[in-house]
Amino acid sequence: MTTRTSEVLDKSEVLDKGEVLREHAEDAFAAELTALAAQDDRPRPERWALSPWAVATYLLGGELPDGTVITPKYIGPRRIVEVAVTTLATDRALLLLGVPGTAKTWVSEHLAAAISGDSTLLVQGTAGTPEEAVRYGWNYAQLLAHGPSRDALVPSPVMRAMADGKIARVEELTRIPADVQDSLITILSEKTLPIPELGSETQAVRGFNLIATANDRDRGVNELSSALRRRFNTVVLPLPGSLDEEVDIVTRRVNQLGRSLDLPELPGGAEEIRRVVTVFRELRDGITTDGRTKVKTPSGTLSTAEAISVVTNGLALATHFGDGMLRAGDVTTGIVGAVLRDPVADQVVWREYVEGVIRERDGWKDFYRAARENSR
Repeated sequence: MTTRTSEVLDKSEVLDKGEVLREHAEDAFAAELTALAAQDDRPRPERWALSPWAVATYLLGGELPDGTVITPKYIGPRRIVEVAVTTLATDRALLLLGVPGTAKTWVSEHLAAAISGDSTLLVQGTAGTPEEAVRYGWNYAQLLAHGPSRDALVPSPVMRAMADGKIARVEELTRIPADVQDSLITILSEKTLPIPELGSETQAVRGFNLIATANDRDRGVNELSSALRRRFNTVVLPLPGSLDEEVDIVTRRVNQLGRSLDLPELPGGAEEIRRVVTVFRELRDGITTDGRTKVKTPSGTLSTAEAISVVTNGLALATHFGDGMLRAGDVTTGIVGAVLRDPVADQVVWREYVEGVIRERDGWKDFYRAARENSR
């Protein structure tokens, strides 16, 4: 290892939490988790940091008896969160299913943070995810020098969660190859991970469970086998139910991201967020919010997560290259990029929407001009 590389690693190990670009949920909301634990007198499952009631409160928000305000991490039906939390208190794994942008990863991370105090036991699913990422691998230097042994074994995040009684997370489960997916079956049904090379096994201790996420719009590379699907309790996360609800979600996340990126809250933010969300919802639903005009839908998903990205990018443009006020021109560039996934078909959809809906909308003349300019 070079001296320069060593210096980089040393600095990363002592990096102050406030300096990281994105803190883990258990660090970013440590004060709320501590306050909840201090006042949580309800029964807790083995090795849970909080009771199921407190975990739900952490996700949904509320005010504690001492006046501490818990900010909502998920805005949606309370029953969905209650079912998800209850599932993790049983021997069933949890599958969070939904279209892109429904906060599956966000909910998964916060559930793990509230239950285990550790959201980092994560397997990121891709088409190239190997079996070792789910089960275990080997330190080949140790393996060649001393043969198979516990010292040579490299545990996966799932294996570590089993040993420590924590929550493991698997993101984009349906993108993982089918044979790798099925390596979870024994883990979830028998709560055991065999290690044939050592003639031993790792048994899950109480507190262990697994949260997986999957996208039901883009079905990924591989569907789940029926045997694996039976090991999960599936909770479907819906799109925000109303315009106001989605505006609230986007506003909260943009404010959080803006603080982490040192972006100020700019005048005009509330108006532009509402307009971005309105455009996304109308194109996604195929009808205007007043129900009077049908519109064509583009090929993209136009998710809440994409709306958050568009507004955050607009804030950066207005801060660094604008006049200090968030304007239509700062967000329409991002909207056009989100809509035009198919450069031919989506261009037609966008132009018809701009000319047929935005052009006729009262108070949107600046948005219309910016949309036309940024569409060229």
